[in-house]
Amino acid sequence: MAILPKLRDLLDQHRVEYPHHVHPLVYTAKELASAEHLPEHEVVKTVVFLGDNGFGMAVLCADCMVDLFELRSALGLTRLRLATETELAELFPECELGAMPPFGNLFGMAVFVDSRVAGEEFIAFNAGTHRDVVILRFKDYQSLANPEIIHFARFATA
Repeated sequence: MAILPKLRDLLDQHRVEYPHHVHPLVYTAKELASAEHLPEHEVVKTVVFLGDNGFGMAVLCADCMVDLFELRSALGLTRLRLATETELAELFPECELGAMPPFGNLFGMAVFVDSRVAGEEFIAFNAGTHRDVVILRFKDYQSLANPEIIHFARFATA
């Protein structure tokens, strides 16, 4: 089963309202924001990392980048690195590479959301492919994904 039906089942079971759009093929969160005509700070990307306690998801706005030192420090880890493409393919076989939704509970993985994301009313994200996007109220996302909210991102420079 692909991840989109699992995600939709989760949302439907909890009676969460959400639009699902299909747009032309895009590969970055910034391109997704453009395709969906959304501000970059409302589009989130999922970055997977490996730390002392295994893999985790870092969720941040499209116009930001992960500060790995800050993330490692906030989580109290001695080591932290980004997951490799091979690891991503193994961890998320039901998703296109780099298009996993920010729901660690669907993958048995802890989720950490940057504090900037928590300030948004709505968030949009890839739903398993580079064409599918789901938009949720942040409070609904928070209720379902149960992420830990910490500060670990900084604005990306051009």
